[in-house]
Order: sequence, then C-alpha cells, then structure tokens
Amino acid sequence: MSTAVVLFTRDLRVHDQPALAAACAEASRVVPLFVFDDTILSSRYAAPNRVQLLVDAVRDLRRSLKDRGGELLVRRGDTRAEVAAVCREVEADTLHLSRDLSGYASRRLAGFEDMARDELGGALRVVTHDTVTVVPAGAVTPTSGDHFKVFTPYFRRWVQAGWREVVAAPATVPTPTTIATGAIPAIAELTDVDRLAGELPDGGETVARTRADAWFDGPVDDYEDRRNLLAQDGTSKLSHHLHLGTISALELAQRVDRRDPGQESFLSELCWRDFNHQMLAARPDLVHTDIRTQGDDWRDDEDVIEAWKTGTTGYPVVAAGMRPLVREGWMHNRARMITASFLTKHCYVDWRVGAWHFMDHLIDGDLANNFGQWQWTAGTGTDSRPNRMFNPVTQSQRYDPDGTYIRRYVEELADLDAPAVHAPWEANDTLFAGAGGDYPPPIVDHAEARDRFLAARGK
Repeated sequence: MSTAVVLFTRDLRVHDQPALAAACAEASRVVPLFVFDDTILSSRYAAPNRVQLLVDAVRDLRRSLKDRGGELLVRRGDTRAEVAAVCREVEADTLHLSRDLSGYASRRLAGFEDMARDELGGALRVVTHDTVTVVPAGAVTPTSGDHFKVFTPYFRRWVQAGWREVVAAPATVPTPTTIATGAIPAIAELTDVDRLAGELPDGGETVARTRADAWFDGPVDDYEDRRNLLAQDGTSKLSHHLHLGTISALELAQRVDRRDPGQESFLSELCWRDFNHQMLAARPDLVHTDIRTQGDDWRDDEDVIEAWKTGTTGYPVVAAGMRPLVREGWMHNRARMITASFLTKHCYVDWRVGAWHFMDHLIDGDLANNFGQWQWTAGTGTDSRPNRMFNPVTQSQRYDPDGTYIRRYVEELADLDAPAVHAPWEANDTLFAGAGGDYPPPIVDHAEARDRFLAARGK
C-alpha cells in the first residue's frame, strides 16, 4: 500500500491542483497537509489582512476535501519538522508539493530533500509540480541570458509556449482516518486582530471560482476599456485568489478568448504576473535590491512618508488611493501606479518604504508582483523609461474624470465637483470653502518635484 503526502502551500485549491491529482492517481492513501509556518507568521510578510484570507482558504480547502471523502491535516510550527513527523507517522512513500519561487521557498524545498535523504533514509521521494504560474519560471528564456528583463518579448514567447492541460479535481481523496487532523487556528492565534481591515472580502476556492465565473460571464469583455477607470468595477478582483492559489492562473488563461480585445488585455495581465515571477526566480534579491540601480540618494523624510501613508499629501487622487488600502486591504492597480510614482519620484523616497507599506496591508501582497512593480514604477526595475513620472492631477482627470473615486474615499471633498476636485488648491475661495476649506495644500509642487527628481537622476 503506497502513501503520498500532499503539502499545500500557496495552492489552496482542489481544481487544477497537479500535486493533489498526481497523489490521488498513484497512491492508495493520500494525506493532504497544511502547516501554519511559524517562521512566516513571525515575519513582516504575514500581514494580518492576508492571514485572515489564508485562514478562510484553509477552511474552504478542508471542506472541499471532505466533500471528496478526504481530510486536510493542519499543523503549526516548523514546516520541515511537521512534514517529517507526518511522513513518518503515515509511512509516506512520496511527498508532493508545488514549486514556489521565492528564496524562502527554495530553501524550504532543499530542506525537504535533505530531510528525505538524511532523516528518512532515502525512503521518501520528493516531487514538485508547477502550479503557481501559467508557464513555469525558466521555461521561457531569451536567446542570451536565463530570464527576460523586458515584458513585450517575454509576452510573445509566453503565448507560444506549450501550456500544460488543466487538471480536473479528483473525485475522491482516500485519506486515512487514523491520524489526528488538527484544528485550524483562529485569526487571533496567528496575528494581531486589532490591525485587521474592516472591509475584507471572503477568501477560499469556492468564492474564487464564483468570482471567476462571473468575470468571464461578460465583464472581462470590457476590461481593455474599463481597467484603468478608478471609479468603476472594471477589474477581475481575482488577484488575492491568485496569490493564495485559490484559483489557478493557468485555468484563467485557458478560458481566455484571444479574439476579444478585453480578454486579450486580461491575458496580458496574467502574463505580467508570470513575468514578475520569472524575475523573482532569477533575482530573489529583487525584494530588497535594485534590479537596475540609478544611484539614487533617497530622502528619509518621516513627515512626508506619514503624509503619503495617511492620504494627506494634498493630492486627492493620491489620498483616494491610499485610504482604502488600510480599510479594504486592496487598491486599484492604476492607483497603485499613481501613489507609488508619487512617493518615489515626487517625494524621492526609497521604493522599499512604499513596497513594504503595501505589503503590510494588501490582501494580494505578493513578493514577485508587489516588489517587481514597485521597482518598475521607481525606475529601478524593468521599465524602459525609468524616469517617467505620473502627474497626479492629469492622471486623476483622465481616469476619474467625474471625481467619483475621489469623493468616495476623500470624504472632506465629497461636495466638491469636477474639475475642482482634482486640484482643490486651484479652486477659488468661495467654491472651495463650501466643500471643506481645511483640505491640506499639496506637500510638493509637481513641476518643482519633477525638476528636482530629474536633477537627482542626472537628467
């Protein structure tokens, strides 16, 4: 009788789950396992908002496995030690898990391989599966070099790559009943509940699949036209599900009809996700080191940083982007670009400060995407125009022309109409006084900031 342990990490689903499918196909007994890793939980990476969605996802995964006659074992502690203990207890022949791409994930995998060899005498086979991205990192490479540094040629190769087939969810998961399952910890046991956002969505595969079906039932067709409009619900809202793997990026990509411009645009965003992950695989240090250094001597101004974090920079669109970050754990992608550009280029503050503030709150906070895109915006990453600078007023006028997004989140401007809502400091005293004249003036002038930034970059 063969026994396979399936370690879930950031692939918390039963549909298109190659590790689970392979275990069910080859083993008589299958032991699904999730470990709440104390190393991760004790790090800054374990933001309370994401931990809440993680708990949701683990609960939903347990229900899905029960529906298939299985069970999810839950443990907490050192992942290597907990995996070794379970493998010994069930006398496992094989350990299946997804291949993740961070430096920590690579070290964790090496630890499992060492454990299988040194602690279990070579009796355990460790098998990895590519489930995090559409195309495995490293499967598509340029003519010279081990990874792409420019998106467009990567996209051309990526869409032509041989994608694997979507794997069906197993009908049954034959989990032995003689092993203790373990309780799923409450959020209060894992993190500081006082810092949870007040308007978090629900997590888990069931919610993710419902959202994906609704997205492909029509809204995706308008994605190209609506995705940058701040006030509209024009994006998929699947990013946090992709982060925890409660929906498969490959399954979403396979559903795309490339003849439709909106769907093609959505596919491009899925490719951006893969692009950032192949960057992380090649450059695990991108979370703390410039990919392409510009020799920046960043400013360390705590007052400016605090104004940016709290949405009191005097620029309404920046405020409207920052305030829901804390409240909802999410921010529109266009707003992420505007606020990140403002911090790094208007205020000339280190991108790492902003990237980690985002990670402290985002429900979709992902090492590859968050840090890769912060570097892109700061001009230290893969942007071919590293000194491009978003004018917050122009961006606001273009992507929130009626000021609806601003008024939704900047309550003190709720009575101010466009066009004055985009630049309240330009409104006359009478008009602005009736809409809350205590709104702070801009902490920096756009033209002056641009000149200062370009001078700092030697341009």
